[in-house]
Amino acid sequence: VSTQSTGRHNLRTMETAPQQDKQAELEFARQFMEYIDSTPTPFHLCKQTSDRLKAVGFQELHEDEVWQGKIVPGGKYLYTRNASTIVAFAVGEAAGKGGIGGFKVAGAHTDSPVLKVKPSSKRSGSGYLQVNVETYGGGLWHTWFDRELTLAGSVIVLEGGKYERKLVHIERALLRVPTLCIHLQNAEERKAFAPNKETHMQPILSLITDSLNEEKSSDPRHTPEMLALLASELSCDPSDIMDFELTLCDVQPAALWGLNSEFLSSPRLDNQVHCWTTLQALIAHSSSEAFRSDGDISMIALFDHEEVGSGSACGAGSPVFQDAICRIAPCVFFLDEATPDECTRVSVQKSFLVSADVAHAIHPNYSSKHEPAHSPLLNKGTVIKTNDNQRYATNSVTGFVLRELGRRAGVPIQEFVVKNDCPCGTTIGPIIAANTGVRTVDIGVASLSMHSIRETVGVADILSNFELLRTLFAEFRAIDNDCNFQ
Repeated sequence: VSTQSTGRHNLRTMETAPQQDKQAELEFARQFMEYIDSTPTPFHLCKQTSDRLKAVGFQELHEDEVWQGKIVPGGKYLYTRNASTIVAFAVGEAAGKGGIGGFKVAGAHTDSPVLKVKPSSKRSGSGYLQVNVETYGGGLWHTWFDRELTLAGSVIVLEGGKYERKLVHIERALLRVPTLCIHLQNAEERKAFAPNKETHMQPILSLITDSLNEEKSSDPRHTPEMLALLASELSCDPSDIMDFELTLCDVQPAALWGLNSEFLSSPRLDNQVHCWTTLQALIAHSSSEAFRSDGDISMIALFDHEEVGSGSACGAGSPVFQDAICRIAPCVFFLDEATPDECTRVSVQKSFLVSADVAHAIHPNYSSKHEPAHSPLLNKGTVIKTNDNQRYATNSVTGFVLRELGRRAGVPIQEFVVKNDCPCGTTIGPIIAANTGVRTVDIGVASLSMHSIRETVGVADILSNFELLRTLFAEFRAIDNDCNFQ
């Protein structure tokens, strides 16, 4: 078996290649499963991502400090906003030596449709202790019924006279939203399951007993039982809990399934699968030989609040992305004859964003929802998403660049356009493109059951997407230099 490498595939015998490819795909998928099982909320994802980056030499920056003099060629950096959005970048070792370079960016989002605990969580009914929740995003809410759920999120704790943010993830079944049995439903209710999101989706935590009423709560918004539960997990006193931002999440871990373990199902695949592939691609590139001659900046930007429109202080509609470029570029790219602002504007025009968010695979039971020429399949490669009404940012130039990256990476590419008689979702791509002018393409791994509590992707597509993004960082500049589209 030869070890000579050409892109994704080693030059090996025809007999061993498929089996070795399958094993590599499964191993990469299992690594991803370990990651996603530990990231039940955007807070946990940013912490896990930050820890992995720091372990390979990335240094943490802070937005409330001056960066000039800290960012240098060959350096690797990260920072977070609200602990739920993370930006990481690696400055090529040749950056600044050959003039003004650009940013090669892979973007994704950290949030998913979930049930979130309301600011006043206390709720009860008919002898049951419940938790007051709010729907977040456009979930397939019927999939949240009759599943074992738990709590995870961020808690503000008073510790040593200071207020600290601590993460909590209770790794056992705590809650459940039960459906109404069929015998108590009338004829109209049996025709379609249409729960009221306010009254029918409040989960049960416990039965109300006399002992539950004995202790008074240190915060009237919450039951003493809820505060005691969190305090036990955080090893603090209930009265030290000042506030929290909690999410309900499925306790069932990610799983491989299918005759040949070719599918992977998990909560939050939209869009944590791309948080994983972008992270791994940046790590791989920043430790590669190509990084030594790289005159650009390779970046990942993982935003919160995409599922609710990105309009927040830490969403893709915020200044996060523009702030990153405006603060980083003058540290690396500068010319005597140009102002820092002018250098930054030139850098933007040399930049390229891959907006990575899961795509709609064709469903065998609903195949009429796809147009035949644009019907992505699982395990057949990353999908380019196009919409001329600008719900996706792809155009002929950025689509071409992505296809050429796929050719050089040795990975398959698929196409998706929504049917004219169907609505089209959107992504962070058009938002960032409109705010910054950065050339942008929208892509994604094909998925089934998007916005369900458990979604499905193809195992082979995860590794394939990683290879595509790694090639973005390694070869975009060479492709762009060969293009004359002015």
